[in-house]
Amino acid sequence: MARKRRTTKRKTGTTARKRRTTRSKKSSSKIANFFVPMFFIFCILFCLGLLMFMGYRTATASSFFDIETVELKGVENIPQEKIEAIVKTLTVKTGVWNADLDAIKKEVKKFKYAKDVSVSRVLPDSIQVIVDERDPKAVVRLDGKDYWVDEEATILGRVNSEDKRPSFTMFGWNDEDTEKAKENNKKRIQLYLELKKEWQEYDLADRVVAVNLADLKDPEAVVVDSGENVTISLGKEKFKKRLQEGLEVIAGKGNRVQGAIMSGVNPIIVYRDS
Repeated sequence: MARKRRTTKRKTGTTARKRRTTRSKKSSSKIANFFVPMFFIFCILFCLGLLMFMGYRTATASSFFDIETVELKGVENIPQEKIEAIVKTLTVKTGVWNADLDAIKKEVKKFKYAKDVSVSRVLPDSIQVIVDERDPKAVVRLDGKDYWVDEEATILGRVNSEDKRPSFTMFGWNDEDTEKAKENNKKRIQLYLELKKEWQEYDLADRVVAVNLADLKDPEAVVVDSGENVTISLGKEKFKKRLQEGLEVIAGKGNRVQGAIMSGVNPIIVYRDS
């Protein structure tokens, strides 16, 4: 009886090992059946993606997308041929499809007149550049030369002889490269535009040839009387009234009067021989 029990135990242990071996083989078979097809699917997808990428690169680099035209909008003061040259230089190797639009925008914004720039593709062979140009508002005299400036006090470039310029020029510009100087120059532009608007409404702007805005609290108007320049100090308010009164005070006396100070209660006349 004892032998029979030992035999039964031995047979039972052998059967258990066989069952574990069978389960292990089945588990390995399931893993293989899952990962092997997935590996082949991955390889197929990778190859398809590579082929599509290579096809895309070939298509976008083809002569079909070579730059042919540059469409410009909003460009008046910037030389158009210079913008066209920038676009064609930066797209000659890449074509329109692969053009670096940010690089084109960066280069065009280097022009003083370019306040904002937008660049886009017009497939298959064009690049469109839209420029929001700065608006010249005043003429400033610097080192004996006249320059256009905008309302943000940005110096845009020299005034050409064929340009239609305002009736009077601004003096007193601070050309220091400091934040305070820039802020004061913006105030000078604002004051210049205020004077221009007010004087134009009363037909006085044409009587003024220049304004000196070095002192923002006491602007000076330069007028011509009897063939001579005469300075009228206006104070910090009532610019129209004080200019009118100053013109009346110096009328016909320009050859003797150098200036008139109108900021006080009574005008003060400054004579040339004083």
